[in-house]
Amino acid sequence: MNVLGSSGKPLFFESMPSAGIDAPEPGPGTPVRTLARSLSVMQKEALVTSNPASTTWRLSSDEGAYLDGDDAAPCPLAHMTTGMVSSFMESAQTVSRQRGVALPGLCLIQDNYYTMTGSALKGTMRGGALPVRLRAELPHGTDMDAARGVLEEAIRVAPVAGLLRTVLKSQFTLTHNGAVVETGSVPRALDEPLRFEASWIDDACPESGDWSALMRRDGPSPTTDEVTSSPGSSYADQQSRQLHLRGICRTRPDGIKSIEQQLFNPHGSIFHLLSEESESAGGRGRAPDAASYISAGLAFCFLTQFGRYAKIVKKPLREYAVAQDTRFPAPGSGAAARPVVTHVYLETGESDEFARNALDMAEQTCFLHALCRTDIGVDLDVVEAAD
Repeated sequence: MNVLGSSGKPLFFESMPSAGIDAPEPGPGTPVRTLARSLSVMQKEALVTSNPASTTWRLSSDEGAYLDGDDAAPCPLAHMTTGMVSSFMESAQTVSRQRGVALPGLCLIQDNYYTMTGSALKGTMRGGALPVRLRAELPHGTDMDAARGVLEEAIRVAPVAGLLRTVLKSQFTLTHNGAVVETGSVPRALDEPLRFEASWIDDACPESGDWSALMRRDGPSPTTDEVTSSPGSSYADQQSRQLHLRGICRTRPDGIKSIEQQLFNPHGSIFHLLSEESESAGGRGRAPDAASYISAGLAFCFLTQFGRYAKIVKKPLREYAVAQDTRFPAPGSGAAARPVVTHVYLETGESDEFARNALDMAEQTCFLHALCRTDIGVDLDVVEAAD
């Protein structure tokens, strides 16, 4: 059932203020709170609120045929790639202004790679994240040495770099069938579980305006020889595969970043997304900012692993949702991010032990929690754009 398609709401929109949805307490950097839930096995929606922007974005996610999804919205990893390349582009523009080095027509092409190996039934399946490849294309006549210096510094001080190059142990709480229970092997958060009400997401309504341009689905991504997916293939118990996504980011004349998202393996659709920083961060807030995309991607990917694991082991998950806090360093600081804190809410007909196992496996197989716990480099290539 395509719940997203039948909801009557835009898939991406700025939400009118809703009761109960608050950003984390202010402090160093940018704190972001994400409330996300599963709508079906693979369709999900989230409300993302940051501080001090106080803007709430509703974002949605789906998967393609490889997970028997409807392909109605970008997959979780696409949100991460979008946010990451947007963060690098914003940082490049800031550093170029500071140094007085022009980067006319800059196009960033980012490739993200992830791995999945092992058996879910044996408890050995694990997700992994590999170094990022970033290619900067600039027109003929650009001072490439100066451009490389700008881009190397921009990568170092971009807020997302604080997530990539820091080994972070994410923290969790677990609420099962309405009762807080002990976690298993994952680190337990010291924080008390946040209050989570599904009605907060139900009641989210778009601000006035046309939001259709924020996300647009296109045709299939180019087919490459790395494709190993087929319908339902990502549900296989035993896996050994490498995932590959690409984000192509340009800045429009109006200042909004336009990102073309391609999914090579597993093979999926092209999506076009827009991104812009909030007014408090120097933008105009006409599209979701980088931190909102990154935070939503983390929550969506984590929820996907719950649904995938439950289907593999043939156990029911009636409802599953998270309230997640992320905190990114201030732009230009070069500081580290804070560990992700996620409060998990499961409704099942199973025991607390199953709930703990599901949490352990979801964290273990989540590509983006793997990204958090891994020191990941960025391989930069600066080239002249083809005519």
